[in-house]
Amino acid sequence: MKIKPELMHRLADAARTGKLSRRSFMRNATAAGVTAATATGLWTTHASAEPKRGGTFRWGIHDGNTSDTHDPGTYVTRQQIYLAHQYRSYLTMINSDNTLGPDLATEWSATPDAAEWTFKINDKASFHSGKALTAEDVVASINHHRGDKTTSAAKALLTDVTDVVADDAHTVTIKLGRGNADLPWLMTDYHLAICPANADGSIDWQSGDGSGPYKIESGEFGVRWELSRFDGWHGEGAYFDAVVMLVLNDPNARQTALVTGDVDCVSLVELKTLALLQRSPNIEVDNVPSGAAITMPMFCDTPPFDDVNVRMALKLAIDRQEIIDKIAFGAATMGNDFHLAPVQPFFPADIPQREYDPDQAKSLLKKAGAEGVSVKIHTADSVFSGAVDMCVLYAEQARAAGINIEVVREPSDGYYSDVWLKKAFTAVSWGARPTPDVMFTLAYKSDAAWNESHWQNERFNELLLVAKAELDEAKRAEMYHEMCMLMRDDGGTIIPFFNNFVYAHDKKVQHNADLAASWECDGARAPSRWWFA
Repeated sequence: MKIKPELMHRLADAARTGKLSRRSFMRNATAAGVTAATATGLWTTHASAEPKRGGTFRWGIHDGNTSDTHDPGTYVTRQQIYLAHQYRSYLTMINSDNTLGPDLATEWSATPDAAEWTFKINDKASFHSGKALTAEDVVASINHHRGDKTTSAAKALLTDVTDVVADDAHTVTIKLGRGNADLPWLMTDYHLAICPANADGSIDWQSGDGSGPYKIESGEFGVRWELSRFDGWHGEGAYFDAVVMLVLNDPNARQTALVTGDVDCVSLVELKTLALLQRSPNIEVDNVPSGAAITMPMFCDTPPFDDVNVRMALKLAIDRQEIIDKIAFGAATMGNDFHLAPVQPFFPADIPQREYDPDQAKSLLKKAGAEGVSVKIHTADSVFSGAVDMCVLYAEQARAAGINIEVVREPSDGYYSDVWLKKAFTAVSWGARPTPDVMFTLAYKSDAAWNESHWQNERFNELLLVAKAELDEAKRAEMYHEMCMLMRDDGGTIIPFFNNFVYAHDKKVQHNADLAASWECDGARAPSRWWFA
């Protein structure tokens, strides 16, 4: 077999930069005409060396507000989420290969009914202040999101928790009123960061003390954060000496900063210029399919959206394929108005895809007595790359159904505090959640703080409770299927697509072949997982 040098060059480059596993390298090298023995030698020569320590990782991020805070119950912007994953820790974490792994918890186990979970806490973990991290800190941190007085957005996730107990200094038991097979996954939710406990059982979130891979040296919300490696971190990684996070909400400013070398990585690429950026010899683009969703929620208790026929008409008046082609430039998976992506567990692939049908939309509006209806949709540049353009294109598509949509461009700063959950029709960017139960509980449960469409469906809520405790996956899949149908046909949320995570970095920045699909930049953990060549 003739050796293909061009292919071998690409394979060697992929091996050197950690983009290819050994198994994939061997298989492709053999296909390129190399013997197994030679391929083994090439792997040894070219495969990326052990990650190197050193340097300052400069990270240009999107979606940060001056009104953000360190309170984990208020986390909503990418600034808060990314920062939390650097300076705070969680019980568990989503690995780069999207499996569940340990963070503070070294192991966990459940009773047969999944109604009681016990977590063993790493006895080497400590806070940046020098205080040892114990079970009491875990108890206080979880309780921060519980109870009638909490204002945490994660309250809905923990409604089944009846007690959180410190069995000893490094053992915590979480007791539930009903079983929850997903509890260890739920502990990765970005709100559930572990903070130091106060003497009264509350948490000290104000100081910014944490137990993550990096500690805060200085910073200002909406502007800039400077962090240094915490040598007492209990985990692996944290190869950079320091991390600088720069809030760059403007997509042009963000991308220019990468091209000019002012930052080493940006968290969101302007898709309009994706092809141009990919041609740069010094920049690498990561394009990762995910369960992250773009949603367009309508308040179901506010006219005209309180009529299911109007909601359905608005769902039929959007041409998703055109939006994916023109706005997402193909870097997305088509949505079907239920909040599960093909990459996620229990995805109901047999549900028919909703198509663009302005004639049917017109018919439904006539039935509702809402012909020629006019609505406003609110959006901002920071929601995602192309958010405003998407809404403008949707407005053009909806005209064929006799729907008049006014696109209101809101300021990026304060969008999630002043617009989302306050305006009746908005565009929103959701990060991926690890399981259906977590996503459905956060955004579709009747009493969820983030029920962005104000949707109330008794059957959906009934199924949500039953499915949560069901250990038979086949039965659970049936329930999630029905819940997705209810979302699709009765719910108040349009889901045009599930967006790929498209971010970019200088080629001197290295990472392994796997990239987590939970958040941008390897599950928001690029600073602790990546390194400089």
